[in-house]
Amino acid sequence: MKIFLGVSCVFFFVCCKQQEETTKPLVQNITESVYASGKIRSKDQYEVYSSVNGIVREVKVSDGSLVKKGEALMTLINDAPLLNKENARLSAEYQSIQANADRLNEAQANIRFAKTKLHNDSLLVQRQKNLWANGIGSRNELDQRELAFQNSSTVYHNSLLQYNQLKQQLQLSDKQAKKALQISTIVSDDYNIRAKQDGKVYAVSKEPGEIVTTQLPVAILGSANEFILELQVDEYDIAKIRLGQKMVVTMDSYKGKVFEAIVLKIDPLMNERSRSVTIEARFVQQPPGILPNLSAEANVLIRTKQNALTIPRSYLIEEMYVLLQTGEKRKLATGLKDYQRVEIISGLTAGDVIKKPSE
Repeated sequence: MKIFLGVSCVFFFVCCKQQEETTKPLVQNITESVYASGKIRSKDQYEVYSSVNGIVREVKVSDGSLVKKGEALMTLINDAPLLNKENARLSAEYQSIQANADRLNEAQANIRFAKTKLHNDSLLVQRQKNLWANGIGSRNELDQRELAFQNSSTVYHNSLLQYNQLKQQLQLSDKQAKKALQISTIVSDDYNIRAKQDGKVYAVSKEPGEIVTTQLPVAILGSANEFILELQVDEYDIAKIRLGQKMVVTMDSYKGKVFEAIVLKIDPLMNERSRSVTIEARFVQQPPGILPNLSAEANVLIRTKQNALTIPRSYLIEEMYVLLQTGEKRKLATGLKDYQRVEIISGLTAGDVIKKPSE
């Protein structure tokens, strides 16, 4: 029994020794990176909203359709706005300068008549003055000629004033009627939901007869050929991100493949709920057959160091200590870190053997 017990103890001791994981520092290149996750988005992708409430009359596109800027995506029932537009058009025609040319011509004819009469009365009053100076005629006749001349002068100037007032009134009415027609046209066209840019329809969410409101999107549009990465970076790491930095990207849809991308944009505002900041990146070489909303993960490359002394991060204790094979707990100075290894600046040499701490 004693012999059996001794053998068991030795076997247990050996097994414990075998379970200890040890390693030595390695000299290798290390790259510090920041993790980011998100999705693929079509460049200039946006949700299409209607500016008015209504009922869908016709859907003119389908998922996958290519559209041009200004092209109608769907139309809403808009009988009342169309009638208002037609009324505004009729009013604009009636109030136009061309439609009121006869009134202006009549006012101009009145001016010519008043001017002719004023000229004649001017000659008559001068003639009567000459006769009066030669002792011919009466004072009453002269006064009548002068009064007639003054009346003709008043009529002439009034006709000029009336013409100018009529012209201004007609011009104002013409402009107001045209503005009313423009407003009615815009209101009527609001019932035609149009594309804001060239692109591709990725989703249409309404059918004829369904109700459309200004709060819910009716379609999703974006670039047909260009895609970007929309990624979330934790607030802890965002200070390390700079425009132009490279990143390596992986996607579940492209198993075993790695793609390069470059940071294009860093949002200036953090999302308070997720405590993260959105960044955008462009593929160096875009994957074939890519689609919006595919999930993606990336490592943004911050900096690289050649021939660094490194150990696995799993061997660190409290991020600053390691356990030597001898049992000594040693403090380290660390440098760059990736998701697997950490650079050792001081505290270890290439010949030291360290143990992995127990879980």
